[in-house]
Amino acid sequence: MTETTQRRSTAPGTRPGKQDGATAPQGGRGSGASPETRGSTAIADTVVAKIAGMAAREIPEVHNLGGGMTRAFGAVRQRVPGGGSGVTQGVKVEVGERQAAVDLDLVVEYGAAIADTAADVRTNVVNAVERMTGLEVVEVNIAVDDVHLPDEEEGESEREEGQRRVA
Repeated sequence: MTETTQRRSTAPGTRPGKQDGATAPQGGRGSGASPETRGSTAIADTVVAKIAGMAAREIPEVHNLGGGMTRAFGAVRQRVPGGGSGVTQGVKVEVGERQAAVDLDLVVEYGAAIADTAADVRTNVVNAVERMTGLEVVEVNIAVDDVHLPDEEEGESEREEGQRRVA
């Protein structure tokens, strides 16, 4: 507690305990360059896709991500040991040096206002990606592929979708 009081009472740029007015070097170790300019950071597409997928799933009205066939393959992949969690299922991204674009395929819960749900997903994805990566999200395109009915079992809509294509 005493140390905190002493630090607050010293003038900016001076070291505690020094009375001669000597200042600490700016920029650290005398290089003159800020830490942000000492190298580059590359963010992989899969990183942005995972962030966007998790952010989209945080919205309660989103039942799942991905189209019918994507969800069917995802269900099989999850049953295979080491197949992955499917966080990026239904998510496509394009990442540049400073910008990113996200495409999402959603399945929403029955009764949800689709336009409001899409707006909530878009806001959450933009905020999460920009906060975590520092990239500017230029667009989040959302395609609602299905509506999950309350009494519908998982996988039932994929069977119906397959029957519609065959018929």
